[in-house]
Amino acid sequence: MQTRMQALHEYMNERSMDALLVTLPAHVFYLTGFRSNPHERFLGLVLVKGESPFLLVPAIDLEAAQAAAKQIPHIYTHADTDNPYEVLSKLLPSKLSKFGLEKSHLTVSRFEALSAAADAQAYVDIDEVLRSMRVIKSPSEIVMMRRAVRMIEDVLHAGIAHVKPGVSELDLVAELDYRMKKLGADCPSFDTMVLAGEKSALPHGIPGDRKVQSGELLLFDLGVYVDGYASDITRTFAVGDVNDKLKEIYETVLSANLKAIEAIRPGATLASIDRAARDTIAAKGYGDYFMHRLGHGLGLDVHEYPSVHGQNEERLAAGMAFTVEPGVYVAGLGGVRIEDDVIVTEDGVEVLTAFPKELTVIG
Repeated sequence: MQTRMQALHEYMNERSMDALLVTLPAHVFYLTGFRSNPHERFLGLVLVKGESPFLLVPAIDLEAAQAAAKQIPHIYTHADTDNPYEVLSKLLPSKLSKFGLEKSHLTVSRFEALSAAADAQAYVDIDEVLRSMRVIKSPSEIVMMRRAVRMIEDVLHAGIAHVKPGVSELDLVAELDYRMKKLGADCPSFDTMVLAGEKSALPHGIPGDRKVQSGELLLFDLGVYVDGYASDITRTFAVGDVNDKLKEIYETVLSANLKAIEAIRPGATLASIDRAARDTIAAKGYGDYFMHRLGHGLGLDVHEYPSVHGQNEERLAAGMAFTVEPGVYVAGLGGVRIEDDVIVTEDGVEVLTAFPKELTVIG
């Protein structure tokens, strides 16, 4: 965290910024160790040139902030009856030429309140530096991501034991979410998805009362946060014996998943990884049924930078973390998605997810 803070100070100096305000809770955690959800209340980490950083937190979070952010020398609070921007203005220098902000996080109304309270000549975006810092995971971050992956795989192993014809998608979701908390997850990293039969052809389908039936596919997409870091895994199963068409689709997606992972190495482009999967699927005649990007960044957020798609020519570097999740979705029949979480290494790739990928019959 000291290294990250120093990088921000250097960034400020290079761009002649007088102060910098970090408001995204994930970034406050990333830089200080203090993790919270302030809801509608103001939360901010402030760096001022030549001074020690400070936190401004809701009064109800003071004790938690003091316990977690031990390297932050000053922690100030605001009550629910305070205007937090007026409190902040008294802690800032009286004149600011350049004030760095997370423009993608601030709403228009919050920016208006901030700019009315702070006396700054210009407001500059700091999203790029934070994004570039986060895209390369540290060894300690990778350890936490491994834990999140191991936990969600344990959840999935336990959950599929409850699959049988007649159980509903929502019954299975409830069981999976219960297992997450039972095993110690912070929370699901997104709404748990279980889709049966023809609904598995909906990439972002919503689980409901649909009952599982023999002879169809069953798709699970789920993840957890553990110590602030996310996992995200998708596996598709056969409930009893499925027809040859569904088996062909499954083998096509599995081949695409493996081809994409094989293409991951430092220096390769994100686009080339997407193409490795997409070309494999197209060669089998299913190109029109793979309608989303290959994957997305993973870490403090379950969806973060970078985006793994066919037009992103950014090159991979060791420490990047993202998902590899090709899919084929045939309306009225069913769909298959196989999703792994990966880390780029110095000489290739580490696949964090170890859950078996061959077509497995359950129920």
